[in-house]
Amino acid sequence: MARLHTVPSRLQQVPSRLATVNSDSWRAGKQGSTARGYGYQWQQYRLRYLAQHPLCVMCEAAGRVEAAVVVDHVVPHEGDQQLFWSASNHQALCKPCHDGTKQRQEAADRSAGRATTGRLRASSAPPGTTPSRPGRGGSKVGAVPKS
Repeated sequence: MARLHTVPSRLQQVPSRLATVNSDSWRAGKQGSTARGYGYQWQQYRLRYLAQHPLCVMCEAAGRVEAAVVVDHVVPHEGDQQLFWSASNHQALCKPCHDGTKQRQEAADRSAGRATTGRLRASSAPPGTTPSRPGRGGSKVGAVPKS
């Protein structure tokens, strides 16, 4: 009986598309979400915030109704605990808006050398403005934890 020969692979090595953390970043050396501040207190706060702000602000601005599942920091906190816990720095987003539109906007701001405003720019809201949320303004969600 004839022996089977192994055919060499013609696939090429593809470079990783995963973003790496810059060694100068505030995230450097922090392995998990808890180490970055997203522990039990944040999870409890997140649940309260989403109960009071159940809809994605970007979808609302575009005339769509989508449940929010992420509490996003409007301005990236970069480890600043005051900014991290500031309720005025939070917005409710659905996962596609947070992981897609918001990330692309922040990347474009960084590459253009602009400070990240963090507010989502919807087609109905001009750049640099905050989409309005009727009946959802300025309410306190919970006490800011003491550090």
